Amino acid sequence: MQQTSDAHQENRSDPHPEARPEARPAGDPPTGCPVAASAVAAGPTPALFSWEFAADPYPAYAWLREHAPVHRTRLPSGVEAWLVTRYPDARQALADARLSKNPVHHSEAAHGKGKTGIPGERGANLMTHLLNIDPPDHTRLRRLVSKAFTPRRVAAFAPRIQELTDRLIDGFAQRGSADLIHEFAFPLPIYAICDLLGVPPEDQDDFRDWAGMMIRHGGGPRGGVARSVKKMRAYLAELIHRKRADLGDDLISGLIRASDHGEHLTENEAAAMAFILLFAGFETTVNLIGNGAHTLLRHPAQRELLQKSLAAGDEELLGTAVEELLRYDGPVELATWRYATRELTLGGQRIAEGDPVLVVLAAADRDPARFDEPDVLDLTRRDNPHLGYGHGIHYCLGAPLARLEGQTALTTLLTRLPDFRLAAEPDDLRWRGGLIMRGLRTLPVEFTPEPSRPGAMP
Repeated sequence: MQQTSDAHQENRSDPHPEARPEARPAGDPPTGCPVAASAVAAGPTPALFSWEFAADPYPAYAWLREHAPVHRTRLPSGVEAWLVTRYPDARQALADARLSKNPVHHSEAAHGKGKTGIPGERGANLMTHLLNIDPPDHTRLRRLVSKAFTPRRVAAFAPRIQELTDRLIDGFAQRGSADLIHEFAFPLPIYAICDLLGVPPEDQDDFRDWAGMMIRHGGGPRGGVARSVKKMRAYLAELIHRKRADLGDDLISGLIRASDHGEHLTENEAAAMAFILLFAGFETTVNLIGNGAHTLLRHPAQRELLQKSLAAGDEELLGTAVEELLRYDGPVELATWRYATRELTLGGQRIAEGDPVLVVLAAADRDPARFDEPDVLDLTRRDNPHLGYGHGIHYCLGAPLARLEGQTALTTLLTRLPDFRLAAEPDDLRWRGGLIMRGLRTLPVEFTPEPSRPGAMP
């Protein structure tokens, strides 16, 4: 969970659902948009944010890295923003204190207000989470949340992740076919984060429905997402009230207990943090599992290498493999919004006060100036300081949980269904629309049916 995509970082289903519309004419920059001379000399700018671009954005990002590494463009929502595509510039921007996470610094005209955040979060009084605030508030809040969301808590959760993973695979293993997104990658992180937060089992299907609405509308109207956010907020307020009267060993109880020099999270802050852990965390992990499985299907030699390692009981390769999958085709395409608090220069471009800046993690993580053969999948890659979970103070708080879920899910798939294969033409797969996250709508597979397992729960 890159921060929980600066992703979990910060986040998205696209929590910022700028749908990918019909592409504007190539090379037609927004009014008033400066165009570098090198970009003009190289020809028209590739069309961005079309459905064709969504299927494979990497050639366009390569062009931007070479010819317009800090590029101003008009997004499908109508908001104008700077796209940062080179690794050094991206790393600088992610840690630059002059780039605020607080949307109050956005200078966009009135028609653009409210188009750069999670739909409904303002109306639901959920703005006070780590993705929207700066120091000193961010420092205080992150320190408090870190007291509850500890590495020890995540490590202790490993058996439950394995149990959920096996239970989901039990549901389709004997059938010989499945949609790995809807039947596996999507429900696993939802049920996992609900368990971790302390959402009672009888209420978890409601969270699955709300999360499904967020994904389904990730590239379309914001209203459906906003309604789900409002329902989730009302539920969390009621759950926090119940937990205060009967604290347990779950994350929400931990958030309530957390204190620093006598200072606790307010009820709004606790609700906002529980919300963003759900909202930001679940889809990041959906896409880590889905994109990871899809990438392994496309690279059979690398997949076989990993399977042989797992079959031999050697899990050393697993760690570097998951990091390489995050780099190669990660779940978070762009880091969430930043806004210049004063004029600054980035990658040779002047960024005006109030301008939005979007760091393109997918482009930076394939920068040939930083990664050897960046367009080659190498599961043994060790020099791999990818930015998939962000960098700086907004580094993903939920990264350990996302890694645990991704490693468990992919290991179990490769072990229990070793011959799973794509059950569709590669060109027929569709990627969800949206600006921040990158994930498949479906991933149909076939495999040799697994014999009935003792104790399996269909």
